[in-house]
Amino acid sequence: MLEHILLPLDGSLLAERVLPHAVTLSKAFDSQLTLLRVIYQPEEANQHGIINPMDWQMRKSEAEAYLTSVQNRLDEIGKKSDIQILEGRPAEQIIEFAKDKDVDLIILSSHGKSGPSAWNINSTVQKVLLRAFMPVMIIRAYQEAYDGLEGLTYDRLFLPLDGSTRAECILPLAKSICEQQKSKIFFTHIIEEPKLPRQTPISDEVKSLLDQLREVNFKEAEKYFENIEDQFKENNVEFIIESSKQPTIALHNIIDREKIGLVLLSAHGYSGESRWPYGKIALNFISYGTTPLIIIQDLSEDEVGKTMAEKYAEQTKGH
Repeated sequence: MLEHILLPLDGSLLAERVLPHAVTLSKAFDSQLTLLRVIYQPEEANQHGIINPMDWQMRKSEAEAYLTSVQNRLDEIGKKSDIQILEGRPAEQIIEFAKDKDVDLIILSSHGKSGPSAWNINSTVQKVLLRAFMPVMIIRAYQEAYDGLEGLTYDRLFLPLDGSTRAECILPLAKSICEQQKSKIFFTHIIEEPKLPRQTPISDEVKSLLDQLREVNFKEAEKYFENIEDQFKENNVEFIIESSKQPTIALHNIIDREKIGLVLLSAHGYSGESRWPYGKIALNFISYGTTPLIIIQDLSEDEVGKTMAEKYAEQTKGH
């Protein structure tokens, strides 16, 4: 399932926060592990297409030395890895390499060489997420680092499901991680309470209708989870059904309450539109989540509509 895992590294300790997670997943799935370093020439130094051979060679040597040192650390714990050095814009090179080499998962640190910032993810991570169209894992660099490369486990997994087949595309990976790690899975369904745009108190009749609707939704959620339970009979699972006027906040509250170690979700649910690469729940977790996150992209690049910026960039390419 995860035959090839890609680790983009920029030489910083923050970027290396991905290593324990990569070791855990690559050992669980016997994955090929590739360490990637992208050497970037600033625009102002390369605007005329002139590359200083000496500068390039020094940068390449430094990158090779760094990746070799990481590779040696992995060798010491019995985990083999490959090294790849590319030149260009980091996000573009990461995406192109991942597609060309049939990468199954890109693991990214939320921050790297540029250091911590008030943004939940840096610009390179954002660009990769928007254009990779493949499974991506985000490790929060501002969280306490795991000590060492081995021994990291995901004891408690969190899967929000909305009843759609799109959301269920994460189930096979979740089941595999659960069985490899002996994890407990928290399946969660949040029923969004109807919003009535009025200032005056609602009548008893309307309250009764809302209660009936809530009860119907709860029963449907329970039926839905019965099917999920059949697929995970041999696993340690817990099903959580709650109602909330703010489903996204409810999901974050459950993650905090249950001390979740890894969140897994699909890029879209039943309400997600193919005109964007991520639905609102996935976008919220990318922008505001505080735990390690794996997102499975349920749409291919061809299924997602091009943005105005992409269309304009294609029209003006070469000008």
